[in-house]
Formats: sequence, structure tokens, C-alpha cells
Amino acid sequence: MRTRRAVLKGGLGIAATAVIGGSAATAHAAPSPTFPWIIDCDGWGARPPSGALPLSAIATNKIILHHMAFPNVTDYSREQAVKLAKDCQNLHMDGNGWSDTGQHFTISRGGYVLEGRHGSLAQLDTGGNQVISAHCPGENGRAIGIENEGTYITELPPDALQESLVRLCVAVCEQYGLHAWDIFGHWDFRHTQCPGIAFYGIFPKLRRKIARELGESTMDEERRWPDLWRFVNSPSVITVQYLLNVQGYPLKPDGAFGPETVAAVQDWQARNQLPVDIDATLTPPTWRSLTEPVPVRLGDAGPAVSAIQTMLATKGFGTTVTGTFDSVTEVAVRKLQRLHRLPADGVMSPSTWCALVGGIVRESFR
Repeated sequence: MRTRRAVLKGGLGIAATAVIGGSAATAHAAPSPTFPWIIDCDGWGARPPSGALPLSAIATNKIILHHMAFPNVTDYSREQAVKLAKDCQNLHMDGNGWSDTGQHFTISRGGYVLEGRHGSLAQLDTGGNQVISAHCPGENGRAIGIENEGTYITELPPDALQESLVRLCVAVCEQYGLHAWDIFGHWDFRHTQCPGIAFYGIFPKLRRKIARELGESTMDEERRWPDLWRFVNSPSVITVQYLLNVQGYPLKPDGAFGPETVAAVQDWQARNQLPVDIDATLTPPTWRSLTEPVPVRLGDAGPAVSAIQTMLATKGFGTTVTGTFDSVTEVAVRKLQRLHRLPADGVMSPSTWCALVGGIVRESFR
């Protein structure tokens, strides 16, 4: 298997280098010999970028999936896929003021896979440093972004899209040395409805399919927590703030990873003899220290319960934030646990907390 680690020989990668006008821009003048099923920018008639597209100097460590909040069209043709790519680029360049399409790759409802940002396919070919993107602030230098045509709050993506998504994720994982448990949703790192309640609900199933294709039978670790840090703002940050409230930190649970939250996370790390991260990253030991003392269950009350209810409501489980762990909350927790193949006991174990905040648990791959 050709992976990023092999290509870069263990390093973090090259320093940020402009793609436009350099060798990285011209190296992919023809369709990919490795991934001929991906339509490159020239193949769908992309506009030239309006500015330089640098390569990231840090390692790619995840995939982030999106829905495009576009109509759920019934035209599954290649022509529609090309129109989709052009419409998206025009929106991102002319509407958002970006230099090119924001994401690395796009998948149409008909299952066509297209290169998004120029240079993304050339980097995938080699497993080299990803092009810095614009799909998720805070993660644009270390996450491959995949946009999926459609809106999936109440509907699921067509089978053709799902099959192509699995195929593309397998390719990205192989080339960048990632795993099926390195796949997240946009709202795990930003305040947004993307990738949609219905779509997000099948992520565990999609990850299992990807794991099978990769030959992965189980996770290397017990849990893969979302590595939140001071550059992201999301509903999961609200959970962190509530859990720090439990420990006596007077934070406002607003989901903004601001200076007060940074200081609280770093102080908590220091108090618990954990490495103090310069960016206040929620490392696995930090997550464990915040969740292991909080086995919340039916009848409990307080900030931790508010955190649970907020996240469950965001993900479509129908809870109301009351601060009291009532029967409705218990039913929702059990549903969450079953979705991730955890024991459905309604008690907030560390693995249940992990699944709640967007992480992945080993049991999900049973």
C-alpha cells in the first residue's frame, strides 16, 4: 500500500508551497493514472484559481464529510455532475470570495467523483501534502474535505453516492495512511447543520464498509476522540465547556473556543499532570480526564446533563435542554449507544461520551 508516510519518509511534509504557477500545478496535466474514475478539474472545465493554492506543511489526519445543501436532484448524469462542480466553484469564488472550490473532492448524487480544489488529485496520486482548502476553518490544513451533492437532514444519499463515497474514502485512507475511524462530519468541528442529521446517522455503517475495504477488523485504540483545538468552534466545544463547568470553571457554554476556554483547558491539563498543549487541543488523555469521573445516568442533574441534552438535540434525538436526566434523555442515550454498538444501558460511560461528541469507538466495528 502506497501511503503518505512512505512517500514523506516519516516527515511532516514540505513547507507551504504555492501550487499555482509551480510544478504542483502542472504535474497533473492529464487524468490520474491511479484514479481514472475521478474527474479532474480539466475534465469538468474548472475555472483557473484566482490566487495561489499552497500545500499544507502539516500531516493530514482526518477526512471531513459534508452535504452541499443543494437540491436533491433526480438527474444522476455526468452532465449534472459537471454542472454541480461548476456551480459550486462559482459559488465559492464569486459568492464566498475564495480562490477556488473550497473542498478537495465532490461526489454527485449519481456517484460521479470530481476533483474540487486544483491540485487535490495530484496530491492524492502521491499521498503528498494536501492542498490547503477552505471547507472547514481550523481543519483546512489537516483534513481532506469531501462534499456530497444534496441535503440530508431528513433524506439519505442515493446508493450510488454512498458507494462512491466509500471508494473515495478508501483511496484517501490508503494514500494518506488514515483509517476508517479518522472520518468525521463537518459539525464535529463547526457550528452548522452539515452533513445533515440523516446522513450523519449512517456514518457508523459507512465507516464499517470502509474498514472492510481497507482490511481493518478493529480499531487500534479504544476510542478516537475529535481533536478539538482553539481554531474550531462547534457543538462539541459546548460539551467541553459544560464538562469544565462541572470542574468549577465558570465558562459560558457557547461553543466558541475563545481565550477563556483555551485557558481553562490548559489549566485543567496542568492540574491533572497532563501535557499542556499550546493550542489547548483536547487530547485523548484530556477527554478521558473530563469524562471518566462523570458516569451520568437517569435522575442526575447539572451541567453534564445539559451537555448531553444539547448534543443529542443537535444530532436529532429529540431532547430538550433541562439539565435533568429524565426518561426522554435516557431513551435518546440508549439510541445513541445502539447506533455505535455500545451496551445500551443509558449510562454515560467514556465511550458513550466519545460517540456523543463525534468520536469513534472500537465497539462500532464489531
